[in-house]
Amino acid sequence: MAAVVAATALKGRGARNARVLRGILSGATANKASQNKTRALQSHSSPECKEEPEPLSPELEYIPRKRGKNPMKAVGLAWYSLYTRTWLGYLFYRQQLRRARNRYPKGHSKTQPRLFNGVKVLPIPVLSDNYSYLIIDTQAGLAVAVDPSDPRAVQASIEKERVNLVAILCTHKHWDHSGGNRDLSRRHRDCRVYGSPQDGIPYLTHPLCHQDVVSVGRLQIRALATPGHTQGHLVYLLDGEPYKGPSCLFSGDLLFLSGCGRTFEGTAETMLSSLDTVLDLGDDTLLWPGHEYAEENLGFAGVVEPENLARERKMQWVQRQRMERKSTCPSTLGEERAYNPFLRTHCLELQEALGPGPGPTSDDGCSRAQLLEELRRLKDMHKSK
Repeated sequence: MAAVVAATALKGRGARNARVLRGILSGATANKASQNKTRALQSHSSPECKEEPEPLSPELEYIPRKRGKNPMKAVGLAWYSLYTRTWLGYLFYRQQLRRARNRYPKGHSKTQPRLFNGVKVLPIPVLSDNYSYLIIDTQAGLAVAVDPSDPRAVQASIEKERVNLVAILCTHKHWDHSGGNRDLSRRHRDCRVYGSPQDGIPYLTHPLCHQDVVSVGRLQIRALATPGHTQGHLVYLLDGEPYKGPSCLFSGDLLFLSGCGRTFEGTAETMLSSLDTVLDLGDDTLLWPGHEYAEENLGFAGVVEPENLARERKMQWVQRQRMERKSTCPSTLGEERAYNPFLRTHCLELQEALGPGPGPTSDDGCSRAQLLEELRRLKDMHKSK
């Protein structure tokens, strides 16, 4: 019903359309809040782990994620600072890890590896909706782990594949992406930990800058600076040329299937610039995101662009996948350009629906940033992630 109302609202232009959308999204959020409360009453905590965490650097942080509620909303920067500069962030991550292992002993989703002429990409479902990845040179038996937040799950995949872990690539510092760095780097003594020096990556050994390349066997992986979600956020681009296959983008919390991450440590202009960095890549680039958010993100995209047929087709496919708890990774950047609203701030339809007046032009970076900021705000109202 919400989509039908939204479709009617989008036929006009300007502020009235934005007000209608906000009303739709506010109503949807209220309905979901009661469902989330019921789910919370049904959840169970696992026994406390006796392992004592090691002292952490003040720069390390974790941003908690709760389905249906934005934990940052009530206290804003105070909450962010609490999880940035105290032990509570680490303890919260440990609690999340235990609960997810109990609830999803085989992972939250069923994944399938992709094999390209001697290179394998293996998604690993971790926590309640995260993905870690192993990138494997099958000929050399060497592996690179991306965002290994659950060291037990990642180690099990390493042993199953019978490979040697030589590098960890962290997109950013949040514990749901970096929580396994300590255990894995201790277990694999020759393993290097890569990431941005601006981001306080735990157990970082090899700092990376924009356009730096990590070489492992036949794997050539380029780091691209994409600040916004965090100050030092990086994405990693696996070059497809050495193995004559598609390039692969490991996007962390910058870009999801039909979504993008929150701007915690930057401005809308910063995030827009980072998303434009991704838009410069080829259409056949495979997108491997940090979270399984596809169904929720496509639902929001259907509210702001209800007549987008590419989105509708993708939503039908995603719903079939999720009914069987199958992963929706990967999509392609060509697909994302067609239905991801956060990559479509240059499109007239979104400009007319959300703009306060005459729609911004594709050459007006400031206006595109304002539209991106409004999209992100509406998405947070739709459902907190």
